[in-house]
Amino acid sequence: MWRSQRFLGRAVLLMMVLATLLPGVTLAASLDASRPTVLVTGANRGIGLAFAQHYTSEGWNVLAAVRAPERATELLGLAETYEHLIIEQLDVTDNERILALAEAYSNTPIDVLINNAGVYGDIEKQAWGSLDAATFQQVLAVNVLAPMKMAEAFANHVAASDQKKIVSITSGAGMISRDGRPGGGMFYTVSKASLNMAMRQVRAELEGRDVIVALIAPGLVATDMLAVARPTLVANANTPAQSVAGIAAVIESLDESYDGTPRNHDGSVIPW
Repeated sequence: MWRSQRFLGRAVLLMMVLATLLPGVTLAASLDASRPTVLVTGANRGIGLAFAQHYTSEGWNVLAAVRAPERATELLGLAETYEHLIIEQLDVTDNERILALAEAYSNTPIDVLINNAGVYGDIEKQAWGSLDAATFQQVLAVNVLAPMKMAEAFANHVAASDQKKIVSITSGAGMISRDGRPGGGMFYTVSKASLNMAMRQVRAELEGRDVIVALIAPGLVATDMLAVARPTLVANANTPAQSVAGIAAVIESLDESYDGTPRNHDGSVIPW
């Protein structure tokens, strides 16, 4: 009986989530206004999933945006436990879907927007001697343009909230102060350097609205991305939960004195 009820509950939840796959459709559920709200992109696995787990456990409303909800097994399981976790279908390269989601939540203040979704890109197609334009465009679309569009679309939601924070997940690999590394993921590092400048521009656009626009690097984290990019480092990397615990503490500490420079997950300043 218990198993059949659990299966039925998950089936109903999946049907509700799959409804968001239809163009222009979102659950737009009624959120508890007494809770702070966070919107996280790329919440299906790795750091994004850890964000969803962290903030739900802290009692926040969590809008977990994922490209393919039907494949986000762990996230679906989390939604069974926490009614204040809402899964939304979102391909961050789909501008129309971003705007539709923003419209669906037009009356919802969002305290923290976390631009977490990111791709490394085909490692072979960004190797010196084999640079591929289509791969570069894909990496830039996800890692740079998408965070800009999310910030633009949800600026009013964030400005209407109590905490007013837009956080983009960057990387130490994208800092100009860092020496280049032969054989490294050229497109990925260039995209993170571009993201840093993009968020400086977003910060300038939102000047006077009291919105904090932050860049935070997660450090070495044992994710699928690191396994592809630097497999030898996975064994000594932090878990997503460890990294997110640090990032969340940095986010909480951000105030009007923050100057826009990137921070590590431990709060230290990254020379860029």
